[in-house]
Amino acid sequence: MSPREKAFQLRAAVALAEPKFKLSQLVPFLGPAIIASVAYMDPGNFATNISGGAEYGYALLWVILAANLAAMFIQYLSAKVGIVTGKNLAELIRTHYSRPVTVAFWIQGEIVAMATDLAEFLGAALALHLLVGMSLLEGALVAAVVSFGLLALQRYGFRPLEAAIAALVGVIAICYVFEFFLSKPDPGLWTGFVPGFKDSGMLYLAVGVLGATVMPHVIYLHSALTQNRIPTDTPQAKRKLLLFTKVEVVLALGVAGLINMAMLIAAAGAFYGKGLENAGDLTVAYQTLVPLLGPLAAAAFAVALLASGLSSSTVGTLSGQVIMQGFVDFKIPVWVRRAVTMIPAFVVILLGVDATKALVLSQVILSFGIPFALVPLLRFTSNPKVMGEHANKLWVRTIGFVVAAVIIGLNLLLLVQTFLG
Repeated sequence: MSPREKAFQLRAAVALAEPKFKLSQLVPFLGPAIIASVAYMDPGNFATNISGGAEYGYALLWVILAANLAAMFIQYLSAKVGIVTGKNLAELIRTHYSRPVTVAFWIQGEIVAMATDLAEFLGAALALHLLVGMSLLEGALVAAVVSFGLLALQRYGFRPLEAAIAALVGVIAICYVFEFFLSKPDPGLWTGFVPGFKDSGMLYLAVGVLGATVMPHVIYLHSALTQNRIPTDTPQAKRKLLLFTKVEVVLALGVAGLINMAMLIAAAGAFYGKGLENAGDLTVAYQTLVPLLGPLAAAAFAVALLASGLSSSTVGTLSGQVIMQGFVDFKIPVWVRRAVTMIPAFVVILLGVDATKALVLSQVILSFGIPFALVPLLRFTSNPKVMGEHANKLWVRTIGFVVAAVIIGLNLLLLVQTFLG
Protein backbone atom coordinates (compact mmCIF):
# COMPACT_ATOMS: atom_id res chain seq x y z
CA MET A 1 0.00 0.00 0.00
CA SER A 2 1.36 3.40 -1.01
CA PRO A 3 1.86 6.21 1.55
CA ARG A 4 -1.00 8.11 -0.07
CA GLU A 5 -3.36 5.15 0.35
CA LYS A 6 -2.27 4.76 3.97
CA ALA A 7 -3.13 8.40 4.55
CA PHE A 8 -6.59 7.86 3.02
CA GLN A 9 -7.10 4.76 5.18
CA LEU A 10 -6.22 6.81 8.25
CA ARG A 11 -8.64 9.58 7.31
CA ALA A 12 -11.33 7.00 6.68
CA ALA A 13 -10.72 5.35 10.07
CA VAL A 14 -11.01 8.72 11.82
CA ALA A 15 -14.27 9.46 9.98
CA LEU A 16 -15.74 6.06 10.85
CA ALA A 17 -14.83 6.51 14.53
CA GLU A 18 -16.70 9.82 14.66
CA PRO A 19 -20.21 9.15 16.06
CA LYS A 20 -21.88 11.80 13.88
CA PHE A 21 -22.10 11.86 10.09
CA LYS A 22 -20.37 14.85 8.48
CA LEU A 23 -20.38 15.50 4.77
CA SER A 24 -16.85 16.94 5.06
CA GLN A 25 -15.63 13.42 5.93
CA LEU A 26 -16.79 11.97 2.61
CA VAL A 27 -13.57 12.42 0.57
CA PRO A 28 -11.77 9.17 1.59
CA PHE A 29 -14.86 7.19 0.60
CA LEU A 30 -15.15 8.61 -2.91
CA GLY A 31 -14.04 6.44 -5.82
CA PRO A 32 -15.91 3.14 -6.32
CA ALA A 33 -19.25 4.70 -7.31
CA ILE A 34 -17.48 7.20 -9.58
CA ILE A 35 -15.87 4.32 -11.47
CA ALA A 36 -19.20 2.46 -11.60
CA SER A 37 -20.98 5.58 -12.87
CA VAL A 38 -18.86 5.52 -16.03
CA ALA A 39 -20.95 2.59 -17.30
CA TYR A 40 -23.96 4.94 -17.35
CA MET A 41 -22.18 7.44 -19.61
CA ASP A 42 -20.69 5.06 -22.16
CA PRO A 43 -20.92 5.44 -25.98
CA GLY A 44 -24.09 3.30 -25.98
CA ASN A 45 -25.78 5.96 -23.85
CA PHE A 46 -24.66 8.60 -26.34
CA ALA A 47 -26.46 6.75 -29.14
CA THR A 48 -29.75 6.19 -27.26
CA ASN A 49 -29.90 9.65 -25.69
CA ILE A 50 -29.09 11.53 -28.89
CA SER A 51 -31.53 9.40 -30.86
CA GLY A 52 -34.24 10.00 -28.26
CA GLY A 53 -33.71 13.76 -28.26
CA ALA A 54 -33.61 14.01 -32.05
CA GLU A 55 -36.81 12.00 -32.55
CA TYR A 56 -38.96 12.95 -29.55
CA GLY A 57 -37.52 16.13 -28.12
CA TYR A 58 -37.62 16.25 -24.32
CA ALA A 59 -40.33 13.58 -23.97
CA LEU A 60 -37.94 10.84 -22.75
CA LEU A 61 -36.45 12.79 -19.85
CA TRP A 62 -38.68 10.91 -17.41
CA VAL A 63 -37.26 7.62 -18.71
CA ILE A 64 -33.69 8.75 -18.00
CA LEU A 65 -34.77 9.82 -14.50
CA ALA A 66 -36.40 6.44 -13.83
CA ALA A 67 -33.37 4.56 -15.18
CA ASN A 68 -31.06 6.62 -13.00
CA LEU A 69 -33.05 5.94 -9.83
CA ALA A 70 -32.94 2.22 -10.62
CA ALA A 71 -29.17 2.49 -11.17
CA MET A 72 -28.69 4.12 -7.75
CA PHE A 73 -30.67 1.35 -6.09
CA ILE A 74 -28.78 -1.47 -7.82
CA GLN A 75 -25.31 0.00 -7.43
CA TYR A 76 -25.80 0.60 -3.73
CA LEU A 77 -26.77 -3.05 -3.25
CA SER A 78 -23.67 -4.10 -5.21
CA ALA A 79 -21.43 -1.90 -3.07
CA LYS A 80 -23.14 -3.15 0.09
CA VAL A 81 -22.54 -6.81 -0.66
CA GLY A 82 -18.81 -6.17 -1.08
CA ILE A 83 -18.57 -4.17 2.16
CA VAL A 84 -20.59 -6.55 4.32
CA THR A 85 -19.29 -9.91 3.08
CA GLY A 86 -15.75 -9.00 2.00
CA LYS A 87 -16.45 -10.85 -1.25
CA ASN A 88 -17.55 -9.62 -4.64
CA LEU A 89 -20.66 -10.89 -6.40
CA ALA A 90 -18.77 -13.33 -8.67
CA GLU A 91 -17.00 -14.86 -5.65
CA LEU A 92 -20.30 -15.28 -3.82
CA ILE A 93 -21.78 -17.08 -6.80
CA ARG A 94 -18.76 -19.39 -6.91
CA THR A 95 -19.11 -20.08 -3.18
CA HIS A 96 -22.84 -20.77 -3.11
CA TYR A 97 -23.59 -22.31 -6.51
CA SER A 98 -22.47 -25.59 -8.06
CA ARG A 99 -19.41 -25.78 -10.30
CA PRO A 100 -21.34 -26.25 -13.59
CA VAL A 101 -23.63 -23.32 -12.77
CA THR A 102 -20.64 -21.16 -11.86
CA VAL A 103 -18.89 -22.00 -15.13
CA ALA A 104 -22.07 -21.08 -17.04
CA PHE A 105 -22.13 -17.75 -15.19
CA TRP A 106 -18.47 -17.21 -16.06
CA ILE A 107 -18.97 -17.89 -19.78
CA GLN A 108 -21.86 -15.45 -20.07
CA GLY A 109 -19.91 -12.96 -17.97
CA GLU A 110 -16.99 -13.12 -20.40
CA ILE A 111 -19.34 -12.57 -23.35
CA VAL A 112 -20.83 -9.56 -21.58
CA ALA A 113 -17.37 -8.17 -20.78
CA MET A 114 -16.23 -8.49 -24.39
CA ALA A 115 -19.45 -6.91 -25.71
CA THR A 116 -18.92 -4.06 -23.27
CA ASP A 117 -15.34 -3.54 -24.37
CA LEU A 118 -16.38 -3.63 -28.01
CA ALA A 119 -18.80 -0.73 -27.51
CA GLU A 120 -16.45 1.40 -25.45
CA PHE A 121 -13.43 0.82 -27.67
CA LEU A 122 -15.36 1.62 -30.83
CA GLY A 123 -16.67 4.79 -29.19
CA ALA A 124 -13.14 6.02 -28.45
CA ALA A 125 -11.90 5.12 -31.95
CA LEU A 126 -14.88 6.87 -33.56
CA ALA A 127 -14.25 9.99 -31.46
CA LEU A 128 -10.63 10.19 -32.63
CA HIS A 129 -11.82 9.69 -36.20
CA LEU A 130 -14.24 12.62 -35.84
CA LEU A 131 -11.79 14.87 -33.99
CA VAL A 132 -8.58 14.54 -35.99
CA GLY A 133 -9.55 12.54 -39.08
CA MET A 134 -7.82 9.30 -38.09
CA SER A 135 -9.11 6.13 -39.63
CA LEU A 136 -11.03 3.92 -37.22
CA LEU A 137 -8.08 1.50 -37.18
CA GLU A 138 -5.61 4.28 -36.30
CA GLY A 139 -8.02 5.62 -33.68
CA ALA A 140 -8.35 2.15 -32.19
CA LEU A 141 -4.56 1.83 -31.90
CA VAL A 142 -4.28 5.21 -30.14
CA ALA A 143 -7.18 4.34 -27.84
CA ALA A 144 -5.42 1.06 -27.01
CA VAL A 145 -2.22 2.87 -26.00
CA VAL A 146 -4.11 5.36 -23.81
CA SER A 147 -6.19 2.66 -22.13
CA PHE A 148 -3.00 0.69 -21.38
CA GLY A 149 -1.64 3.84 -19.76
CA LEU A 150 -4.75 4.28 -17.62
CA LEU A 151 -4.64 0.67 -16.46
CA ALA A 152 -0.94 1.04 -15.60
CA LEU A 153 -1.94 3.55 -12.90
CA GLN A 154 -3.05 0.57 -10.80
CA ARG A 155 0.55 -0.15 -9.90
CA TYR A 156 0.49 3.04 -7.81
CA GLY A 157 -2.63 1.98 -5.88
CA PHE A 158 -6.34 2.46 -6.42
CA ARG A 159 -6.48 6.24 -5.86
CA PRO A 160 -4.60 7.38 -9.03
CA LEU A 161 -6.86 5.33 -11.28
CA GLU A 162 -9.96 6.59 -9.47
CA ALA A 163 -8.70 10.16 -9.89
CA ALA A 164 -8.05 9.63 -13.62
CA ILE A 165 -11.54 8.20 -14.15
CA ALA A 166 -13.06 11.08 -12.17
CA ALA A 167 -11.16 13.55 -14.38
CA LEU A 168 -12.57 11.93 -17.54
CA VAL A 169 -16.08 12.07 -16.07
CA GLY A 170 -15.42 15.76 -15.39
CA VAL A 171 -14.48 16.27 -19.05
CA ILE A 172 -17.75 14.67 -20.17
CA ALA A 173 -19.70 16.88 -17.76
CA ILE A 174 -17.98 20.10 -18.87
CA CYS A 175 -18.52 19.29 -22.55
CA TYR A 176 -22.21 18.68 -22.05
CA VAL A 177 -22.75 21.76 -19.91
CA PHE A 178 -21.26 23.62 -22.89
CA GLU A 179 -23.53 21.73 -25.34
CA PHE A 180 -26.54 22.36 -23.12
CA PHE A 181 -26.21 26.15 -23.28
CA LEU A 182 -25.25 26.22 -26.97
CA SER A 183 -28.38 24.25 -27.92
CA LYS A 184 -30.63 26.85 -26.22
CA PRO A 185 -33.18 24.39 -24.82
CA ASP A 186 -36.85 25.27 -24.67
CA PRO A 187 -37.99 26.46 -21.19
CA GLY A 188 -40.82 23.93 -21.51
CA LEU A 189 -38.41 21.00 -21.34
CA TRP A 190 -39.71 20.18 -17.84
CA THR A 191 -42.78 18.63 -19.46
CA GLY A 192 -40.44 15.82 -20.47
CA PHE A 193 -40.59 14.51 -16.90
CA VAL A 194 -44.30 13.65 -17.31
CA PRO A 195 -44.55 9.89 -18.05
CA GLY A 196 -46.18 8.84 -21.28
CA PHE A 197 -45.62 7.46 -24.80
CA LYS A 198 -46.51 9.16 -28.07
CA ASP A 199 -46.19 6.04 -30.23
CA SER A 200 -44.56 2.61 -30.46
CA GLY A 201 -41.31 4.14 -31.70
CA MET A 202 -41.01 6.15 -28.50
CA LEU A 203 -41.69 2.99 -26.49
CA TYR A 204 -38.87 1.25 -28.36
CA LEU A 205 -36.42 4.04 -27.57
CA ALA A 206 -37.55 4.08 -23.94
CA VAL A 207 -36.87 0.36 -23.74
CA GLY A 208 -33.41 0.99 -25.18
CA VAL A 209 -32.66 3.73 -22.65
CA LEU A 210 -33.94 1.75 -19.66
CA GLY A 211 -32.79 -1.67 -20.75
CA ALA A 212 -29.27 -0.68 -21.75
CA THR A 213 -28.73 1.53 -18.70
CA VAL A 214 -28.15 -1.25 -16.18
CA MET A 215 -24.85 -2.73 -17.30
CA PRO A 216 -24.27 -6.22 -15.86
CA HIS A 217 -20.47 -5.95 -15.85
CA VAL A 218 -20.48 -2.97 -13.49
CA ILE A 219 -22.72 -4.80 -11.00
CA TYR A 220 -19.92 -7.33 -10.61
CA LEU A 221 -17.27 -4.61 -10.56
CA HIS A 222 -18.78 -2.33 -7.90
CA SER A 223 -18.91 -5.15 -5.36
CA ALA A 224 -15.22 -5.82 -6.03
CA LEU A 225 -14.27 -2.16 -5.68
CA THR A 226 -15.74 -1.96 -2.17
CA GLN A 227 -14.66 -5.33 -0.75
CA ASN A 228 -11.97 -4.81 1.89
CA ARG A 229 -11.23 -1.32 0.51
CA ILE A 230 -11.78 0.30 3.90
CA PRO A 231 -11.52 -2.05 6.93
CA THR A 232 -14.23 -1.81 9.58
CA ASP A 233 -13.51 -3.12 13.08
CA THR A 234 -16.94 -2.65 14.65
CA PRO A 235 -20.59 -2.99 13.60
CA GLN A 236 -21.01 0.75 14.12
CA ALA A 237 -18.12 1.50 11.75
CA LYS A 238 -19.61 -0.81 9.11
CA ARG A 239 -23.00 0.88 9.36
CA LYS A 240 -21.38 4.29 8.97
CA LEU A 241 -19.33 3.06 6.00
CA LEU A 242 -22.57 1.91 4.37
CA LEU A 243 -24.02 5.38 4.97
CA PHE A 244 -21.03 7.07 3.34
CA THR A 245 -21.31 4.61 0.45
CA LYS A 246 -24.98 5.42 0.00
CA VAL A 247 -24.17 9.14 -0.20
CA GLU A 248 -21.37 8.50 -2.70
CA VAL A 249 -23.62 6.38 -4.91
CA VAL A 250 -26.32 9.06 -4.96
CA LEU A 251 -23.78 11.78 -5.81
CA ALA A 252 -21.91 9.82 -8.50
CA LEU A 253 -24.99 8.38 -10.19
CA GLY A 254 -26.75 11.72 -9.80
CA VAL A 255 -24.01 13.37 -11.86
CA ALA A 256 -24.27 10.55 -14.43
CA GLY A 257 -28.02 11.09 -14.63
CA LEU A 258 -27.62 14.84 -15.16
CA ILE A 259 -25.08 14.22 -17.93
CA ASN A 260 -27.48 11.81 -19.67
CA MET A 261 -30.27 14.37 -19.40
CA ALA A 262 -27.95 17.03 -20.81
CA MET A 263 -27.18 14.74 -23.77
CA LEU A 264 -30.86 14.32 -24.57
CA ILE A 265 -31.69 18.00 -24.00
CA ALA A 266 -28.80 19.15 -26.21
CA ALA A 267 -29.86 16.72 -28.95
CA ALA A 268 -33.47 17.88 -28.68
CA GLY A 269 -32.44 21.53 -28.85
CA ALA A 270 -30.18 20.95 -31.85
CA PHE A 271 -32.03 18.34 -33.91
CA TYR A 272 -35.71 17.96 -32.90
CA GLY A 273 -38.24 19.16 -35.45
CA LYS A 274 -35.58 19.79 -38.11
CA GLY A 275 -35.88 16.56 -40.06
CA LEU A 276 -32.72 15.16 -38.45
CA GLU A 277 -34.09 12.05 -36.77
CA ASN A 278 -31.15 10.00 -38.07
CA ALA A 279 -28.86 12.00 -35.75
CA GLY A 280 -28.79 8.92 -33.52
CA ASP A 281 -25.92 7.87 -35.77
CA LEU A 282 -22.96 9.39 -33.92
CA THR A 283 -21.13 10.38 -37.11
CA VAL A 284 -24.22 12.11 -38.47
CA ALA A 285 -24.75 13.86 -35.13
CA TYR A 286 -21.20 15.23 -35.20
CA GLN A 287 -21.39 16.37 -38.83
CA THR A 288 -24.79 17.99 -38.30
CA LEU A 289 -23.70 19.96 -35.24
CA VAL A 290 -21.16 21.97 -37.27
CA PRO A 291 -23.68 23.92 -39.40
CA LEU A 292 -26.28 24.04 -36.61
CA LEU A 293 -24.26 25.08 -33.55
CA GLY A 294 -20.75 25.62 -34.88
CA PRO A 295 -17.44 23.71 -34.83
CA LEU A 296 -16.93 24.20 -31.07
CA ALA A 297 -20.16 22.32 -30.33
CA ALA A 298 -19.12 19.47 -32.61
CA ALA A 299 -15.66 19.36 -31.02
CA ALA A 300 -17.18 19.28 -27.51
CA PHE A 301 -19.38 16.36 -28.58
CA ALA A 302 -16.39 14.41 -29.93
CA VAL A 303 -14.21 15.17 -26.88
CA ALA A 304 -17.01 13.96 -24.59
CA LEU A 305 -17.35 10.78 -26.67
CA LEU A 306 -13.58 10.22 -26.48
CA ALA A 307 -13.53 10.67 -22.69
CA SER A 308 -16.51 8.33 -22.45
CA GLY A 309 -14.89 5.65 -24.61
CA LEU A 310 -11.52 5.75 -22.84
CA SER A 311 -12.94 5.72 -19.31
CA SER A 312 -15.59 3.09 -19.96
CA SER A 313 -13.17 0.79 -21.82
CA THR A 314 -10.85 0.91 -18.80
CA VAL A 315 -13.77 0.08 -16.51
CA GLY A 316 -14.79 -2.74 -18.86
CA THR A 317 -11.33 -4.31 -18.62
CA LEU A 318 -11.39 -4.09 -14.82
CA SER A 319 -14.81 -5.75 -14.85
CA GLY A 320 -13.53 -8.58 -17.02
CA GLN A 321 -10.69 -9.19 -14.58
CA VAL A 322 -13.16 -9.35 -11.67
CA ILE A 323 -15.40 -11.74 -13.59
CA MET A 324 -12.59 -14.15 -14.42
CA GLN A 325 -10.97 -14.10 -11.00
CA GLY A 326 -14.28 -14.24 -9.14
CA PHE A 327 -15.93 -17.08 -11.02
CA VAL A 328 -12.98 -19.38 -11.73
CA ASP A 329 -10.31 -18.05 -9.35
CA PHE A 330 -7.94 -17.41 -12.24
CA LYS A 331 -6.04 -14.18 -12.80
CA ILE A 332 -4.05 -12.98 -15.79
CA PRO A 333 -2.05 -9.74 -16.12
CA VAL A 334 -4.40 -6.86 -16.83
CA TRP A 335 -2.45 -5.90 -19.99
CA VAL A 336 -3.08 -9.40 -21.39
CA ARG A 337 -6.76 -9.01 -20.56
CA ARG A 338 -6.78 -5.62 -22.31
CA ALA A 339 -5.07 -7.05 -25.41
CA VAL A 340 -7.49 -9.98 -25.72
CA THR A 341 -10.66 -7.95 -25.26
CA MET A 342 -9.54 -5.49 -27.95
CA ILE A 343 -9.63 -8.22 -30.59
CA PRO A 344 -13.40 -8.03 -31.34
CA ALA A 345 -13.18 -4.25 -31.84
CA PHE A 346 -10.32 -4.63 -34.33
CA VAL A 347 -12.22 -7.39 -36.15
CA VAL A 348 -15.30 -5.15 -36.46
CA ILE A 349 -13.16 -2.26 -37.76
CA LEU A 350 -11.27 -4.41 -40.27
CA LEU A 351 -14.53 -5.87 -41.56
CA GLY A 352 -15.83 -2.36 -42.17
CA VAL A 353 -18.91 -2.76 -39.97
CA ASP A 354 -20.76 0.49 -39.22
CA ALA A 355 -19.51 1.66 -35.80
CA THR A 356 -22.87 2.95 -34.53
CA LYS A 357 -24.68 -0.26 -35.55
CA ALA A 358 -22.00 -2.28 -33.77
CA LEU A 359 -22.56 -0.14 -30.67
CA VAL A 360 -26.30 -0.86 -30.73
CA LEU A 361 -25.72 -4.60 -31.22
CA SER A 362 -23.36 -4.66 -28.24
CA GLN A 363 -26.13 -3.14 -26.09
CA VAL A 364 -28.50 -5.93 -27.16
CA ILE A 365 -25.89 -8.53 -26.18
CA LEU A 366 -25.48 -6.85 -22.81
CA SER A 367 -29.20 -7.18 -22.15
CA PHE A 368 -28.77 -10.98 -22.03
CA GLY A 369 -26.39 -10.63 -19.09
CA ILE A 370 -28.56 -8.48 -16.82
CA PRO A 371 -30.54 -11.30 -15.12
CA PHE A 372 -27.33 -13.26 -14.43
CA ALA A 373 -25.99 -10.38 -12.34
CA LEU A 374 -29.12 -8.71 -10.98
CA VAL A 375 -31.06 -11.70 -9.68
CA PRO A 376 -28.15 -13.21 -7.67
CA LEU A 377 -27.38 -9.74 -6.28
CA LEU A 378 -30.93 -9.40 -4.97
CA ARG A 379 -30.92 -12.93 -3.57
CA PHE A 380 -27.61 -12.52 -1.71
CA THR A 381 -28.40 -9.08 -0.31
CA SER A 382 -31.77 -10.39 0.94
CA ASN A 383 -30.28 -13.45 2.66
CA PRO A 384 -29.58 -12.98 6.42
CA LYS A 385 -27.14 -15.92 6.32
CA VAL A 386 -25.00 -13.93 3.89
CA MET A 387 -25.63 -10.36 5.03
CA GLY A 388 -26.49 -10.72 8.73
CA GLU A 389 -28.15 -7.61 10.13
CA HIS A 390 -27.61 -5.82 6.81
CA ALA A 391 -29.93 -8.11 4.84
CA ASN A 392 -32.54 -6.24 2.80
CA LYS A 393 -35.75 -5.38 4.61
CA LEU A 394 -39.05 -6.57 3.13
CA TRP A 395 -39.76 -3.23 1.45
CA VAL A 396 -36.27 -3.18 -0.12
CA ARG A 397 -36.71 -6.76 -1.36
CA THR A 398 -40.06 -5.83 -2.87
CA ILE A 399 -38.67 -2.80 -4.67
CA GLY A 400 -35.65 -4.82 -5.79
CA PHE A 401 -37.60 -7.59 -7.44
CA VAL A 402 -40.06 -5.13 -9.01
CA VAL A 403 -37.10 -3.21 -10.50
CA ALA A 404 -35.55 -6.49 -11.69
CA ALA A 405 -38.82 -7.66 -13.26
CA VAL A 406 -39.28 -4.36 -15.09
CA ILE A 407 -35.70 -4.21 -16.37
CA ILE A 408 -35.62 -7.86 -17.45
CA GLY A 409 -39.04 -7.53 -19.06
CA LEU A 410 -38.00 -4.43 -20.97
CA ASN A 411 -34.84 -6.13 -22.14
CA LEU A 412 -36.83 -9.09 -23.42
CA LEU A 413 -39.08 -6.62 -25.24
CA LEU A 414 -36.00 -4.94 -26.68
CA LEU A 415 -34.70 -8.28 -27.95
CA VAL A 416 -38.03 -9.19 -29.50
CA GLN A 417 -38.30 -5.82 -31.22
CA THR A 418 -34.70 -5.95 -32.38
CA PHE A 419 -34.90 -9.39 -33.97
CA LEU A 420 -38.60 -9.62 -34.90
CA GLY A 421 -39.46 -5.98 -35.48
